[in-house]
Amino acid sequence: MNLIPDPLHPAVVHFPIVLILLGAVAAIVAAIWRGGHLPRFAALLLVLGAFGAWVAVETGESSGGLLESGSPQMETLVDAHQTWAKRTFAVAIVAALAAVASALAGRWPRLARGVAVVAAIVAAAAAYAVYETGHRGGALVYRHGAGVEVAVSAPAAASGAAAIPDGSTGAKRESKDRDAD
Repeated sequence: MNLIPDPLHPAVVHFPIVLILLGAVAAIVAAIWRGGHLPRFAALLLVLGAFGAWVAVETGESSGGLLESGSPQMETLVDAHQTWAKRTFAVAIVAALAAVASALAGRWPRLARGVAVVAAIVAAAAAYAVYETGHRGGALVYRHGAGVEVAVSAPAAASGAAAIPDGSTGAKRESKDRDAD
């Protein structure tokens, strides 16, 4: 039983997505309302999101070589996804640093609010970068089948068709394939 997924990239990308999006919301609210521990919470979410973005970039680069061996169109799509992933990481770092600075400047309310506004703007930019990165990654998987392994059952393999994991649809498709023989 393998506890670590292979490839690891699809399993880890969802953490920075959630952390950066929630961090952006928290940073925007913290720029408006400085009560409680909200500035620290926003900073924590954005720091964890930036770290998660680094992990996602690293795991993507280690598994990205598997996808780049395809067509020139696929290489272009992978390059665009990687470019946006690196942008997301860079902007997330700036957002995290600004949010940490805002949380640490709590004793100076005017400075803290000014830095919080900067953190909110940069965190919103990081959220947009997450969207662009995810959109391109989703297109790679759902439109072009990047990284998707198709299981082939024995009857389907004989007819050259892939089996569909869904029990009812797969059975119908396999029986249709057998009827065609």
